Amino acid sequence: MKKENISLTQLAAVVFNFQIGSNVAIGLGLNAKEDAWIALLISLLIGIGITYFFIYMTTLAPGKNLFEMFEYCFNRPIAITLSMVYAIYFFYYACRIIRDFGELIASTVLPLTPIEVSTVMLVLLMGYILYMGLEVLARTAEIFTPYGIVLNVLLFLFLYVGKSLDYSSLKPILGEGLKPIWEVIFPYEIVRPYGQLIVLTYILSSVSNVKYSKKLIILSVLASGLLLFLTSIMIILALGNEIALRSTFPLLSAARLVSIGDFIQRIDAIVVFCMMLGTLVKSCIYMYGGLKALEYTFKLSFRYFSIPMTCIVAMFSVFISRNFTEHLNEGLISNPFLLHIPLQFGIPVAMVCVMLLKLAMKQKKNGTVGSDLEQEG
Repeated sequence: MKKENISLTQLAAVVFNFQIGSNVAIGLGLNAKEDAWIALLISLLIGIGITYFFIYMTTLAPGKNLFEMFEYCFNRPIAITLSMVYAIYFFYYACRIIRDFGELIASTVLPLTPIEVSTVMLVLLMGYILYMGLEVLARTAEIFTPYGIVLNVLLFLFLYVGKSLDYSSLKPILGEGLKPIWEVIFPYEIVRPYGQLIVLTYILSSVSNVKYSKKLIILSVLASGLLLFLTSIMIILALGNEIALRSTFPLLSAARLVSIGDFIQRIDAIVVFCMMLGTLVKSCIYMYGGLKALEYTFKLSFRYFSIPMTCIVAMFSVFISRNFTEHLNEGLISNPFLLHIPLQFGIPVAMVCVMLLKLAMKQKKNGTVGSDLEQEG
């Protein structure tokens, strides 16, 4: 099977947009209210540590992706079972991210258009990109990332210049103590978006220059984390704590407050573009992970599965929940404990322990063989 290669700048663009995803429109840490900025800064520091962990995990089995690591740690039957579990997990979360985008379009931008239409349009694009491979996705992210960053900066400037910000919304600091902050951080702001960087375990094997990728990934995570931090702060300053919590898409609500000289108004398109780019990259990366799991399991190129699985994901993204409230509750209440913690942290930690044990046994064996040769000499 042909090995795909992506450059360092493309890797940075993919990681940055993957972290942004649909989080930019929904906002992070808002349940901490005026202390959201503290929760987000702490989770960013922890997230950098999580990123280092996933990078270190890939260094223990150089050139292998996540599914090949399963076989390296255990055996092929167990590896196939785990690969199928992760395939379902990755496809499921691709469904959830596509549903986020579909709800944004259906409820705000095109309220008279059925959600199925916007979903199909996005998924058709995803299917083509996935069939073409990771290189095409990486180039797409590389091209559009600068536009996304500029548009986000413009949105922040418009909110500031339009005097739509109320700085009293960030007071009092630690008014309710540390408990609300820790409740927001663990596990919600850890598993989303930093625990999701488990995708690095099947992307890094395609990077052309792995040696310099570590620092670039950390910088990308830091940049995306700071952007999400600023986004949540802007949401709270523009809407206030209570409205931000009640709003379905708080960044969109904040963008609608912009009115500069009765000329610059209704800049919803900025939010839609930023979320569309993040959704496209993140859902494609999750889909790619599921396809690579199928490739490992059935020993067929992932391209054989790309179009059928894209159609299935499109269908389930609509059927996954009856309404957006149920969709959010499922993602915020049950999934962190039932899915994220075991699959993002539990199994990877166990794998690292097994790989370290194998490495120690190999070194011990080599040391024993070396000493035997010296004695014979």
